[in-house]
Amino acid sequence: MSFGTLVVIVLAGLGGPLLGLSRRWFVPTVIGEIIAGVIVGRTGLGAVDPTNPTTLFLGQVGFAMLMLTAGMHLPLRDHRLSTSLRSGTTLAVIVGVLAVPAGLAAAAIAGTSHAAIYAVVLASGSVAVLLPALQEAGAEGPAALVVMAQVTVADVVTILSVPIVLQPERTIHAVIGSALVAAAVVALLGTARLLAGHAWVQRVRQLSRQRHWALDLRLSLLVLFFLAWLAQKSGTSVLIAGFGAGVMVALVGGPKRLSTQVRGIADGFFIPLYFVILGAQIDLRGLVEHASPLLLAGALVVLNVVIHLAAVVMSRQPLRAGLAATAQLGVPAAVVSLGLAEGVLSETIATAIVTASVISLGVCTVGVQALIRHEGTAVPSPGTPIP
Repeated sequence: MSFGTLVVIVLAGLGGPLLGLSRRWFVPTVIGEIIAGVIVGRTGLGAVDPTNPTTLFLGQVGFAMLMLTAGMHLPLRDHRLSTSLRSGTTLAVIVGVLAVPAGLAAAAIAGTSHAAIYAVVLASGSVAVLLPALQEAGAEGPAALVVMAQVTVADVVTILSVPIVLQPERTIHAVIGSALVAAAVVALLGTARLLAGHAWVQRVRQLSRQRHWALDLRLSLLVLFFLAWLAQKSGTSVLIAGFGAGVMVALVGGPKRLSTQVRGIADGFFIPLYFVILGAQIDLRGLVEHASPLLLAGALVVLNVVIHLAAVVMSRQPLRAGLAATAQLGVPAAVVSLGLAEGVLSETIATAIVTASVISLGVCTVGVQALIRHEGTAVPSPGTPIP
C-alpha cells in the first residue's frame, strides 16, 4: 500500500458520483464504484492489488462502516415503518422459503455443492444499498416502506446465517459469537440510555459541539471497532458488528451532526474504498473462461428476480417492490470474504457470487426508478441537498 495506490482508489471511487449525475435515471453510486474497481483491479489495469494485507484491512474497515451507516439510517423511530413491518416480514419469509429450492437449483445448474450458501445469498437483501437509494431518490410511499421492512428483516436473518452455512460444523461457535456481539450491543445501548439523562453528559456534549471535538463520532467509532474486534475474536462476521453498532446509534437517536460526521468519513473515503476493492477482487477473465461459474452467476441473477417477483405476487404487492428488493451486496460480500478466507469457496465461485450481486444492483435500480415514477417523486438534481 502506498499513497499512489490511495490516489488510484480515491480516483476510482469518483466513478460512483459520475454515474449519479443523470437527472433522468437513478443509479446507486456503488455501481460506479464497483465498475471502477473492476477496471483498476485484477480484471483491468492491475493498479490495485486486492490481496495486499493493508488493502484488505482497509476494506474490512470500510465494510464495517458501510454496515454502521446502514444500521444508523434504519427508520426505527419512524412510526410508519411499524405499520409496514407485518407485510415486510411476510415478504421476507416467503422469499426465504423460496430461496431453499432456488439454492438447490443453483447448485445443480453450476454443478457445485454449496446449495445452503446460495440459498442464504438469494434470501438476503441489501439494507446498505436500498435504504440510502430510496432516501436519496425521495421514495417514501407505502410500497417503499414495505420494501424497507422486508429487506431489514431479510438482512438481519441472513447475516446471522452466514457463519453457519459456511462452516456448519462450527454452528454452535458461530451462534455463541453472534450472541456475544448482540449482548455487547444491548449492554452498550443500556449504558448509553442510562447516561444520557445526566447533566454532566449534556455538558460534555455541549462542549464537544462548541469546541469541535466530535465526541459522538469518536465514541461511535470506538463502539464499532470494539464490536468488530469482539466479532473477529468470537468467530462471527464483522458485518454483524457494524450493523449492530448502527442499530444502537439509531435506537439511541444520535444528533444530526453525528450523521453528517459519519457520512463525511464513511461516504467520503472508507465506503467507496470498500466497493472499489470489492470490484478489484473480481476476475472476469476467470469467470468467462469457465462455464460452471458463468452458469452460476446467471442462475443466481435469474433465480433472485424470480423468487422476489413470486413473493410480491403471492402477497399482492406491486412488482416494482419486488424488483427494488432484489439488491444483494452485504451478505454476498460477507460470504465471499469469509468463504475465501476459510477455503470454503474457490476464487471462480466467489467471483460468480459477486458478479451476480452487482447485476442485482442494476435490477434494483429499475425497481427504485419505478417506485419513484409511481409515487410522483423525482431524482434530485446534482447539488440538491438530500433530506
